[in-house]
Amino acid sequence: MNKISEAFKNGKAFVAFITCGDPDLETTKEAVKAAAENGADVIELGIPFSDPTAEGPIIQGANLRALKGGVTTDKVFDLVTEIRREVKIPLLFMTYANVVFSYGSERFISRCADVGINGLILPDIPYEEKDEFAPICKKYGISLISLIAPTSDNRIAMIAKEAEGFIYVVSSLGVTGTRSEITCDLTDTVRLIRENSDAPCAIGFGISNPEQAKKMAAMSDGAIVGSAIIKLLEKYGKDAPPYIGEFVRTMKDAIIGLPY
Repeated sequence: MNKISEAFKNGKAFVAFITCGDPDLETTKEAVKAAAENGADVIELGIPFSDPTAEGPIIQGANLRALKGGVTTDKVFDLVTEIRREVKIPLLFMTYANVVFSYGSERFISRCADVGINGLILPDIPYEEKDEFAPICKKYGISLISLIAPTSDNRIAMIAKEAEGFIYVVSSLGVTGTRSEITCDLTDTVRLIRENSDAPCAIGFGISNPEQAKKMAAMSDGAIVGSAIIKLLEKYGKDAPPYIGEFVRTMKDAIIGLPY
């Protein structure tokens, strides 16, 4: 079984997102460890980019702070090498096509494999253009994660059939960010995915509290949280990791024991 899919096999999974280098790389390492120790099943690591089109103001701010602090893709790869000495759960990169292209697609993806990255999420690459990256990912054993949005409609079955690792279900229209409520009904989307794929699916974009996590995980296989974690980094800076650990624990506790 794929290592990412395996993370979903014992119940609902909690997926945490952390932007690398906000406020610095050492804090990122400690935040990742805190998340993993407190119940995160998968961690997405954001590689900073100057124009993160899928992100709302909270994660945009984290990208800009990291870039201003001198974070580069090479430094992120070195960071993952360090993290992998202690963290064994699946790690994914979430970044943009331009970051991969400018590094050199094969060089980037082969290095992902070398440092222990399990998957890659590129939110600006539509399904129809994934073949620019999919064969290289396959060559190096990296799962190219598919995203399905409320607007995917008649493409849901097609995307789901070829999905690997897990399927990232986008909860709402627009960009990432915390929301007071999630109004899209994703029941039909999840049903269609399950009819066409064995890959687990987790819901992200806008989940910021245990109640939302529980609601989204109840209808899927897990919940993905990013902006709420980045808010803690923005508020507490280098002192954020224990707060992140505590937050992850409350989110994981909310989804433990849900019917699977």
